[in-house]
Amino acid sequence: MTRRSADARPVVVGIESHAHHRVPLAWAADEAARRRLPLVVVHAHGMPTPTGAEGRLPSWQKWHDTADRAAEETLAEAVSFAESRHPDLPVSGLLAEGEPAWVLREQGVGAQMIVLGSRKLSARQELFTAASVALPVTAHARCPVVVVREWEHTVVAEPYLVVGVDGSPASQAAVDFAFEEAELRGAQVRALSVWQRPLLGVLDEEAALGECRETLYEAVAGRRESHPDVALHHEVMTGHPVEVLVRESRHALALVTGTRGLGGFAGMLLGSVSQGALHHAQCPVVAVPARDDRPSPPQH
Repeated sequence: MTRRSADARPVVVGIESHAHHRVPLAWAADEAARRRLPLVVVHAHGMPTPTGAEGRLPSWQKWHDTADRAAEETLAEAVSFAESRHPDLPVSGLLAEGEPAWVLREQGVGAQMIVLGSRKLSARQELFTAASVALPVTAHARCPVVVVREWEHTVVAEPYLVVGVDGSPASQAAVDFAFEEAELRGAQVRALSVWQRPLLGVLDEEAALGECRETLYEAVAGRRESHPDVALHHEVMTGHPVEVLVRESRHALALVTGTRGLGGFAGMLLGSVSQGALHHAQCPVVAVPARDDRPSPPQH
């Protein structure tokens, strides 16, 4: 039976001004209904962009009125879609003016999760265009962020989630999320630890692999007791972490990673594995921050 959250943190979904928000919106609505949580649909629009041969901005009031009308229509259509998909689901819409990544980060404070769509931009576009909000939101959010591709992907008959484990606090939180999500969906968990052979080699490869196995076993220890209905498969694999996780999650319900692992630089807001997964995974990607990075639950 689906458990009811004590603090009823909403699922927040960000939508854009085009028809490509249907898949992430459906994912978010289904997730909110599955968790018996309210859904908040957020549409943010920012400053006008240069138009015309001379690159001049349109009249501010004209742009403002046109943008507001279009945004209101987009938001109303999205809310109607979610309500029709789950008639008993509490759905609200929020129209905000501002940079979308900033608006979504603010709305994510106290949320159960943030759900975003992705148009499969290149790595350079993802970093340097204003069209994408996935990286900045994922890097700064204090709740799990789900990035859903705009196309459906093939899921195998026995559904499963893949979670990457490296022993970091964020990967521990990712394991917790994966088991919770698998229980809600009646799915399995594949916990993977990926060992990458150093360029200069290693004196004792078997010892290094044994250390990875120990880290993996410790990460999943006790999860079967708290989630007895979730089948667990865990394995240590060799290769580049991003390549292995992307390959192994191709037909998964989702790939779950921590936002910052053990292999990154201390100042990185988003780990290299999480970034690689966002760029290359063919299934939804869930980036989970360490629990210490999350806000305290509201007091009642």
